[in-house]
Amino acid sequence: MSEFFLHGFNTLSHSLFGYLIPFLFVLTIVVFFHELGHFLVARWAGVRVLTFSLGFGPELFGFNDRHGTRWKVSAIPLGGYVKFFGDESEASTPSASTLDSMTAEEREGSFHHKKVGPRAAIVAAGPIANFILAIVIFAGLFTMFGRPNATPRVDKVIAGSAAEAAGFKSGDLVLTINGSKIGNFSDMQRIVSVDAGELLNFTVKRGASTVTLQARPELKEVKDGFGNAHKIGVLGITRSNAPGDVLVEKVDPATALWLGAKETWFVIDRTLAYIGGVFSGREAADQVGGPIRIAQISGQVATVGMSALIHLAAVLSVSIGLLNLFPVPLLDGGHLLFYAIEAVRGRPLSEQAQEMGFRIGLALVLMLMVFATYNDILHLASS
Repeated sequence: MSEFFLHGFNTLSHSLFGYLIPFLFVLTIVVFFHELGHFLVARWAGVRVLTFSLGFGPELFGFNDRHGTRWKVSAIPLGGYVKFFGDESEASTPSASTLDSMTAEEREGSFHHKKVGPRAAIVAAGPIANFILAIVIFAGLFTMFGRPNATPRVDKVIAGSAAEAAGFKSGDLVLTINGSKIGNFSDMQRIVSVDAGELLNFTVKRGASTVTLQARPELKEVKDGFGNAHKIGVLGITRSNAPGDVLVEKVDPATALWLGAKETWFVIDRTLAYIGGVFSGREAADQVGGPIRIAQISGQVATVGMSALIHLAAVLSVSIGLLNLFPVPLLDGGHLLFYAIEAVRGRPLSEQAQEMGFRIGLALVLMLMVFATYNDILHLASS
């Protein structure tokens, strides 16, 4: 019996320190910078900030700064919020009666009494801060570790694969895909992995000549180094590991910053392409994950090293920034949608209309969370 409890304790400890701690580390970085974006622009615009919270629910600990802002860590570590003067709730919904009863001095520091431009800037600053964080992290990693560069040269062609059907041969050097220049093997993998079933045009250097090939990557389930299954497009080739075909390029900080911006845009572009594929039926929605899967991936990536965990934080930062820009009431994008309507109409939507919008937004966000959690449970059950 004692051995059973000891085994249970060891399993729980592994789950806590193996998954939870890396997950909280990554999530805290991303959420902190998101809310910091809102906070800094609000201060710049002259808005009083009442609360800066990491997490929701009851406060665990905190302090007041000299401007009267309460900085705190709350019990439920799945997000955060900045509450402005004039807000009725953490979702930045106003109270008409409270706003109407404010003095002229209080209105100067009220978020909801600012013009549309400053309000939109404050709201947009959160996602923008996430993108900036990702660029800086990617740039830092490129500066410290260089840019891995494997020549997009074919070593072997898998029998029965899409590459064999297209006519690829060992030694082929891929120059372009659909007109886009291919600088390394990773560039080709990224394009192929998200374009399963799509007809791709390859320009290939074969010896002294250049040939054009067409291939449709096949959608296959592959497992990563941690045993997680992913459905991606597969061409059916392996890269060349010959001397000179695999190297790490050192980059200066300016180049690293440019590469960081490109990496950030790549995550945005591929995410939007995947979402579009889900709605069009080309992609399976079972790849949508929630907090459970993020925690699992965080724990797995943490075993590789701190640099890999920081890289995951950059990818997650882009994802959260992009998600918050969706025009769904309750998210930053929903607020920006309301402000755009206000700018066109010359006056804000009625309180009832905004309340209805926030209720719809809350329902959509909850449905997405339930769906993502359902996918997470299925993923854990099958792994």
